Amino acid sequence: MAWRVVVGAAWAAGILGVLPGCGSSPAPAPATPPAATAPGPADEVPATLQRPRSRWVAVGWEQLPGWQADRVAEAWPALLKSCQRPAPGWAALCAEALLRPPADEAATRAWLQQRLQPYRIESLQGSAEGLITGYYEPLVEASRTRRGAFQTPMHAPPADLQQRRPYWTRQQLDTVPAAQAALKGREIAFVADPLDALVLQIQGSGRLRFTGADGRVQTVRLAFAGTNEQPYQSVGRWLIQQGELRAEGANWPAIKDWARRNPARVQEMLWANPRVVFFREEPLPDPTLGPRGAQGVPLTPGRSVAVDPQSVPYGTPLWLDTTEPLSSNPLRRLVLAQDTGSAIVGPVRADYFWGWADDAEAQAGRMKQPLRWWALWPRDPAAR
Repeated sequence: MAWRVVVGAAWAAGILGVLPGCGSSPAPAPATPPAATAPGPADEVPATLQRPRSRWVAVGWEQLPGWQADRVAEAWPALLKSCQRPAPGWAALCAEALLRPPADEAATRAWLQQRLQPYRIESLQGSAEGLITGYYEPLVEASRTRRGAFQTPMHAPPADLQQRRPYWTRQQLDTVPAAQAALKGREIAFVADPLDALVLQIQGSGRLRFTGADGRVQTVRLAFAGTNEQPYQSVGRWLIQQGELRAEGANWPAIKDWARRNPARVQEMLWANPRVVFFREEPLPDPTLGPRGAQGVPLTPGRSVAVDPQSVPYGTPLWLDTTEPLSSNPLRRLVLAQDTGSAIVGPVRADYFWGWADDAEAQAGRMKQPLRWWALWPRDPAAR
């Protein structure tokens, strides 16, 4: 993605003041193979692997909290997606995974343990504590034409977007006649709630559902196609500065509640963020597939995360140790590094993809949890 690098990461962080970048994903840059230190004999793994922004320390499988409790076979489809664009050193393992997949849960766990080595991910200074936030793919009701409640347009890039840089601000696009003229005829669809439009812009992509007069339903994907190159300003932070919300309670549900209670000020709140995202419409032939992340493969709900690629290469299996945002139950599971975002920087920093189910917004909007994690890397010396 150009705004974030791919599909909307750091939802909570973006709402509160850190911009997630999102949109259609560019081809990822090749990951730099890590430098191995303290190598042992050929049949041993190195004690540490060094990456530009992280250090990986080899540990035993018993140090992964909850490793035996997760249904790791559920992550296998996500692993195979990553094998479409394997990380350096993964080609042989990916070929084996595609040709001879394990038969069941026990075989999957054994396959992973026999071929991969766990590494605790920590900062270059030795800290293994970090942060995980969440993001999702919004599903919004829409209309092809402006009618009734459907008054807020979602726009394709204007024809003169590259000639005027930075482009008009959000407020100017709403009020200046020349700016409004540039958007004329660029409407893809109309949504009923301006906050839904804002969510789509923060996430960088989403799904639109159209219901025809005959009751037929069509769902399409709204994909990132560019921005006005204005700076992102968090509406959550604006509400805090206005004294309307307390910092500890400025999550997305609270922002929506404030908007319902203050309809006359919603436009003022939106104008506080000058950045606008433009979209393109894409077909959605398989609604079970998520948007493409920075790795260039479809994201899998609950099994894909966004990472800092300078700390964790795309395609790396990771073991998470965190908690669920609504229940505080342990969230310990196998996931794949398949996305990134401008707010996702550092060695122990992740954005967890919740998908598009009914509870995805609530989970993503409240997720801001402590994180520890481990990379699972091939034992083969060629992968080092």
